[in-house]
Amino acid sequence: MPHKFNADRRDKIAKQKYRVTNWPAYNESLRQRGDLTIWVKDEALSLWTARRRTSRGGQPKYSDLAITLCLTLRVVYGLA
Repeated sequence: MPHKFNADRRDKIAKQKYRVTNWPAYNESLRQRGDLTIWVKDEALSLWTARRRTSRGGQPKYSDLAITLCLTLRVVYGLA
């Protein structure tokens, strides 16, 4: 029994070619491939931005709640 089925004639089998005919739909499907929709309560959304600092230094943009949520989603879904 040969290692591969039809190994002696394998190079004569033409490789299938796929051609995109609808580029806008193809590009949109690639864009939506990694889309993740999340519903957030209004209470959590009001706490999304960080409070202004009273001490010296740069102002934080996001609250600890927002950072924790994003890191949790990263771990759960394996996102970059």
